[in-house]
Amino acid sequence: MKKAAIEIPEGCTEVLLHACCAPCSSAIVEWLMQHGVRPTIFYFNPNIWPREEYEIRKQESKRHAESLGIRWIDGDYDHNMWLQGVCGLEGEPERGRRCQQCFRLRLLTTARKAQELGIHYFATTLASSRWKSLEQISLAGQAAQDAVPGTEFWAQNWRKGGLQERRNQLLREYNFYNQQYCGCEFSVRPSTD
Repeated sequence: MKKAAIEIPEGCTEVLLHACCAPCSSAIVEWLMQHGVRPTIFYFNPNIWPREEYEIRKQESKRHAESLGIRWIDGDYDHNMWLQGVCGLEGEPERGRRCQQCFRLRLLTTARKAQELGIHYFATTLASSRWKSLEQISLAGQAAQDAVPGTEFWAQNWRKGGLQERRNQLLREYNFYNQQYCGCEFSVRPSTD
């Protein structure tokens, strides 16, 4: 018997979904709602730089959640805290140790927020990006789960089940702002002008 592309953990009817941006969360949120799982979006991205970029992505995420009538929570923007958390890793390549630490910081905060809200499961839209390492995301989610009692990380490859294609459709339908880098100043690709 073929395994389903996306599997809901047993008993999961609600999830705290860490969202990096509206484009990445749109198809995931739609899928969750269609399958009886109520998402609460947690926008926590202190890695994003500059602040103007953060605000644009935040407003798009909020606009999307409001259009669907789902709960949306704004995590604090503390870029200096994030910089301290990745200090010494600035020169790491994408998918290197800096990204691993960034995922750890963000998912630990997500697990703590899930615990605070009484939501057992948490997941992340980071696992929808082809630019991110699913192994790093899973390790960070597992570490967060281990550190925060009463939470469970829903490790899921959100690229499957047609969600990548649906993401691209929703990007156009909502006319989402679509950034060209993960968010931190160390991931900005040099201009080719």
